[in-house]
Amino acid sequence: MGIRKTGSSLRSPFLLASGILTIIIVLFFSLPLIALFFRTTPELLIQSLFSPVVGKALVISLITTICTTILILITGTPTAYIQSRVNYPGKKLVDTCIDLPIVLPPAVAGFALLLMYGRMGLLGKYLSVFGISIPFTTTAVIMAQFFVAAPLYIRSAKALFSQLDKNYEEAAQTLGAGKFRVFLTITLPLTSMGLLSGTIISFARALGEFGATIMFAGNLPGVTQTMPLAIYTSMQSDFNAAVTLSIILIAISLAVMLGVRWIAGGEEYA
Repeated sequence: MGIRKTGSSLRSPFLLASGILTIIIVLFFSLPLIALFFRTTPELLIQSLFSPVVGKALVISLITTICTTILILITGTPTAYIQSRVNYPGKKLVDTCIDLPIVLPPAVAGFALLLMYGRMGLLGKYLSVFGISIPFTTTAVIMAQFFVAAPLYIRSAKALFSQLDKNYEEAAQTLGAGKFRVFLTITLPLTSMGLLSGTIISFARALGEFGATIMFAGNLPGVTQTMPLAIYTSMQSDFNAAVTLSIILIAISLAVMLGVRWIAGGEEYA
């Protein structure tokens, strides 16, 4: 009995301290975001929404991010499937190369892309012969977003495919279905909700990309200036526009997290 009481008495201070630390962390994360809403009014927010800076940045961000997400789905899904099901020499090296952009500083990623596809880059100097220039274009924005966001989706999709019970696929194959048909009719439907979560997270990552974009695509209004870049520029010239764009990104990020929680069946926001 004495041991149990001692354990109970030690547990309460620990839980109290943990609770206090949790509150401090939550406040540390949330208060700066809440502060943004106190630096504007509904009237200024609506007015800024129709400003050219906000409008152009919003359009560029949505167009490039949607294109990036589609490319991630088309290329990342089969890549993740291969990496989860096929064993071949150098597989771990390929996994490492795919995961590397997750931990790589975005500025380094953008600089590397510039050295590869720039006019004097490793591949860019040959493309320039045919009049193809990628840096500081909308295409460069999509490439930068893809570089930093695709690994998140591939990693998530690979885990889903690896965890899927192969008996379902093997049963379909014994009935005469080919591997591609099994992939479309069995594998994808069974992992669809998880893949959707990975897609949403990749979309959000691409939408908020800054470092790689500004290094490789520049900050050209109406061409490569996405919302994060417009926030950086507007802080010096149009503070209300910067606040408005920040609030839009917060709203999108919140919607993304709620969507992922809902898809995963979480009850945190029930």
